[in-house]
Amino acid sequence: MSLSFPTMAAIRFGYGLRPGEAPPQTKDDLIAQVTRGAGSVPGFPVGGIEARRAALLDLQDRLKQIRQADGDDLDRRQQRRLLQRRAQMLFQMDANARLMQAVLSPDGFNERLATFWTNHFSTSAAKSLPMRLIVPLYEAEAIRPYMGGKFATLLRSATEHPSMLIYLDQAQSLGPGSQGGMRRNKGLNENLGRELLELHTLGAGSGYTQADVRSAAMVLTGLTVDYKELETAFRPQISEPGRHEVLGVSYGGAKRRREDYLAMLDDLAANPKTAEHISRKLSVHFISDQPPQDLIAAMSEAWKKTDGELSAVYRAMLDHPAAWRDEGAKARQPFDYIVTGLRALNSGAGAGDVAAFMQAYQQEDGDGDEMMAVTATKDAGSDRRSPDAQAPNTEAPDARSPDAPAMNAPPSLDDEAKIKRRKAFQMARALGQGALRRMGQPTWLPPSPAGFEESFSAWITASQLSERLSWARRASAQFGKDADPREFLKATLADAARDETIRVVSQAPNKISGLTLVLASPEFNRR
Repeated sequence: MSLSFPTMAAIRFGYGLRPGEAPPQTKDDLIAQVTRGAGSVPGFPVGGIEARRAALLDLQDRLKQIRQADGDDLDRRQQRRLLQRRAQMLFQMDANARLMQAVLSPDGFNERLATFWTNHFSTSAAKSLPMRLIVPLYEAEAIRPYMGGKFATLLRSATEHPSMLIYLDQAQSLGPGSQGGMRRNKGLNENLGRELLELHTLGAGSGYTQADVRSAAMVLTGLTVDYKELETAFRPQISEPGRHEVLGVSYGGAKRRREDYLAMLDDLAANPKTAEHISRKLSVHFISDQPPQDLIAAMSEAWKKTDGELSAVYRAMLDHPAAWRDEGAKARQPFDYIVTGLRALNSGAGAGDVAAFMQAYQQEDGDGDEMMAVTATKDAGSDRRSPDAQAPNTEAPDARSPDAPAMNAPPSLDDEAKIKRRKAFQMARALGQGALRRMGQPTWLPPSPAGFEESFSAWITASQLSERLSWARRASAQFGKDADPREFLKATLADAARDETIRVVSQAPNKISGLTLVLASPEFNRR
C-alpha cells in the first residue's frame, strides 16, 4: 500500500477526507461504522417514518377522492397536478436530505454501503406518484437497518417492501390457477421472480433457467400490496396452488402460505452462487472493475462460514491485500464525487458552511405551506379546498390604484431579499440534485432494476469530466473564497496528492482556480 491507511480508508471505503474530521485509523474503525449505522436514524424521509406513512395515506385518500369526484375533467386534472407538485417537492426535500446525510455523516463506509445496497436492490421513484414518497422510506426502513446482519434478513426486507413490489409489478401478479386469477382473468407477472434470481441473488449466467424464473414467480404469487394501508400483504386467494420447483427444490402445496416464498428466499440467500455474485459486486464497487478471484473466494468463504453474515464478508474484503493496493483504480460515481467535494469544502463551525447553505436553501419561498399539506395526517389534511383557493394572486395590480408600484420604482428590500433567496436556491440546486441529474445519477431514479453502472468507463468520459469541471468551479466560488488552495489540497487529498497536482495547484493564479484544480484533479475523481 503506497498510501497511508487513514487516507486509503477514507478515499476508497468512504466519502473522502473532511477538514477537521479524523479518518478511520483501523479496519475495526470501518466495521464499527456499520454497527453504529444499524442503530442510527437517517435524515430522511423528512419528518420521520411515521409522518411519511401518514403522508402516504393522505396522498392515497386524496387521489381516490379525485378519481371519484363529480365535476369536469379540468378540475380533476388541476387537483391532481397540485398533488403531483406537492409529492415532487417532498421527494426533492428527501433527496436533498439523502445527499446531506452522506456529506455530514462521520461514518463514510456505512454511507457507501447504503448507496451500494440501495443500488443492488434498485427501485425507482419514477414508477408512480406514491413512489415519490415510498422510495425514500424504503432505503430508511428496509435497507439501512440490515446492512450489517445476515444477507437473508436484508433480502427478505427488500423483497417484501411495497417499494419493490410496486416497482417490479408484483402487486399485479396473480396465480393463473388461483381463485383470484381465474375470477379476474389475469395471470402471472415474472418481473420480481426474474430480478430476484438475475440481480438480487444468484446473478446472470449462474445456471438457473427460464423454468426456474417462472417457478420463482409462481412461489411469489400471493405476495402483494394492501393499497388501502400501503403495506405488504399475503393473500392465499391469488397465490398459485401446488408445488413449484426452483433450482431443484420444491416449494408450496395444495394450500399456499407466506412461509413458502420465505423458504425460497432463505435458500437463495444461502446458495454459493449468491455468495460469489454479491462478493464480486462488493469488490467491484469498492476496489476494482476486475477484482482478483482470490478476493472473491475469500469473501465467499466468509459468507459460507457465517451463514451470510455481511459484516464478516466486509471484514474479509478489508483483510485482503487487494483492498489496499492500486489506488485510483475506481472512478468516483457522480454521487460519490459531489458528496466528497461538498465534504471537502464543508469547513466552519457546527455542521459546516456547506451544510448550512444546502439545508437553508433546499426549497423556494412559498413551498412550506405546500409541504404541510402533504405531511399532514389524514385528519389534519381534511381541507378539500380547490387549488384556485390556495393559489396566490398572480394578476398585475391596476396601474390606476394608489397601491400600484411606480413603473421605475427601485426594488423594495422585500423584493431584494426574495431575489437573493431565489438565487441561493438555484445555486444549491445546481450544486446538489441538479448536478446529479446532469451527471447521470439522479437520487433514487436508476435507469433500470439493474441500478446505476459501476464501471470506470461509464463515469470517466469527456462529457462527464466537463460537467465535473463546471461543478468544481461553481462549488469553489460558492464555498472556497477564504480557503488556501495548498492547505485545501493537503486537507482533502493528504498523501494521495501527486507531485504534479501539488505543483499545478501551487501555481494557480487565484484561490478559486486553485480549489477548482484540486476538485478536478485525477486523484479527486478516482478512489
